[in-house]
Amino acid sequence: MKIAAALAELQDAESALAAELQKVGERHRAEQDVFHLTRTMSGWVDARLHRLAPHAEHYAAPLDPDVVEYVRDHGTLHRLREKGAELIGRRPEPGLLLLHDLRDLHLAACRVSLAWTVLGQGAQAVADAELLATVTACHPEAIRTMKWTVQKAKEASPQVLAS
Repeated sequence: MKIAAALAELQDAESALAAELQKVGERHRAEQDVFHLTRTMSGWVDARLHRLAPHAEHYAAPLDPDVVEYVRDHGTLHRLREKGAELIGRRPEPGLLLLHDLRDLHLAACRVSLAWTVLGQGAQAVADAELLATVTACHPEAIRTMKWTVQKAKEASPQVLAS
């Protein structure tokens, strides 16, 4: 069975989304809703990865523990990003940067959603009710992330593009 490959792809997609959420949150620290929502959604990613772990073990595709407990960079790079966010918050270009970052975040969330869809189809094909239940519980959060990126872009783009 190739369920293990689908699980690995999902893990990779989720960890890429987590990294993108972190980057966007740090870069747009001055935008409180963006900062806090990216932190919340990052927690969702962590929870989804934890829910996948037993299924990965079942299909002999254990998830990388470094990804399940993905590391938040609190070193020099983190401080540089924070300082950059502070400086960008005082310049007229942060709106365009936000739209760019929302696009990248949306694409990462789309990849996650598609990976959950593929895994769900695989779970149905092998009649794994427990895996399908996990997919059914987790996939809506990925969709919610996609919807948020679109909504945030709709809110920000008129002001950014007309100024």
